[in-house]
Amino acid sequence: MESPIRNYKDGSHKPELVVALSRFEALAGFREPTRTVKLLRALAVDELEPYIGLLEGQPDSDGLRALFTTWITLPSTVLGTLLPAVLAGCITYVAHHDAEFVTEIRTALELSEAYPGDAGVLAALLLNRVTLEPGQGLFLAAGNLHAYLHGLAVEIMANSDNVLRGGLTPKHVDVPELLRVLDFVGADIEVLDPAPSSGSGQSGSGRYEYVTPAPEFRLTRLEFDANSTDIAVDASGPRILICTDGAVTATCGTDTLDLDRGRAAWIAADEPAIHLSTRTPTAQVFSAVVGN
Repeated sequence: MESPIRNYKDGSHKPELVVALSRFEALAGFREPTRTVKLLRALAVDELEPYIGLLEGQPDSDGLRALFTTWITLPSTVLGTLLPAVLAGCITYVAHHDAEFVTEIRTALELSEAYPGDAGVLAALLLNRVTLEPGQGLFLAAGNLHAYLHGLAVEIMANSDNVLRGGLTPKHVDVPELLRVLDFVGADIEVLDPAPSSGSGQSGSGRYEYVTPAPEFRLTRLEFDANSTDIAVDASGPRILICTDGAVTATCGTDTLDLDRGRAAWIAADEPAIHLSTRTPTAQVFSAVVGN
């Protein structure tokens, strides 16, 4: 079970939610095919033409599957010619354009510096480039290809240790199995803004829930200011609390626990309701519970 080359360690899928604590950059899901054709053509690289034609002739999930599969399994001799040509096109584009695809293309250049010669650099050109501002979330269903690039965030996922990797990593890679389970539907990625509860204040204090289709978990962000009253934490099951800013006191019956920034607490299902109060002018706590 602990083998580093084992893909599946349990029988569960692993949807996940990431919520930004700082500006957070990611690649997530395949871009809509016609926009990817436009991006690749903008690079003006002759060596790309056969691959552009592959997607242009089949601008759907099957075309994305075919192109991704072709690139991620390129023989080293072909990759050794194609990748430098593409990167040269990326450098030229970034130097002479301040336009539609600069961020995506600059990301490919950054990845090539971190993972030279990796076919995943080509694959990154097929994915949506996503920027989250603090407090915004990104939900990823199982089968969604993604990579986290920069920033700090809170991440929650279903109870599973299953991971499949296709590149841009020193860890075990299993391309055939990845190709079998990936979702190749091309679409824009929706940034998730939390829904404030009716008790949330105009200053931003209160409770903000991140609504996702995952039944395995529910994540809530709790914001405190100097005028905040105590906030009760969902008592419907086991809970995890993590303080990400300031400091709070958790009260459970006659017991109290101080949580400073970076500290977390586990509350068992049979514990009574927890109330949180701030010990600093502002504070932020995330509460994770089992979903509906």
